[in-house]
Amino acid sequence: MKVVFLKDVKGQGKKGEIKEVSEGYAQNFLIAQGLAAPATQGAVKTLDNQKKAEQRRKDEEKAAAQALGAKLAEMTVQIKAKAGEGGRLFGAIPSKQIAEVLEKQYKIALDKRKIVLDEPIRTLGVTKVVVKLHTDVTSSLNVHVIEEK
Repeated sequence: MKVVFLKDVKGQGKKGEIKEVSEGYAQNFLIAQGLAAPATQGAVKTLDNQKKAEQRRKDEEKAAAQALGAKLAEMTVQIKAKAGEGGRLFGAIPSKQIAEVLEKQYKIALDKRKIVLDEPIRTLGVTKVVVKLHTDVTSSLNVHVIEEK
């Protein structure tokens, strides 16, 4: 009997797959538990529509991330910090602070986990910071650290 899996079933199939299983297993377990539905034309068509809608949503997310990436590449975020001799900062500037200043200056809310810093910024000047916006989209952001007087 052909069934469409509505949820992941370990050892059998993943959500959205159409597979052939024994009739007893399908009727007594998969369908009874709500894990699968019979693979009728309507169910298959509904599944195709769901996959298309999901793909469209992913494409829109990626396009939005690319547009944001282009905007971020042109921006420079200015952060004031206290510094000592030689341009060394007292403390450091972490990704959380960069995200907060970005929201204050440009009204762009960005999760601090998307800002990739190997280590916090500890010197004055302009630093290019990598921002991972999507699995396929990365951008850079200029962070200009100036001395607070």
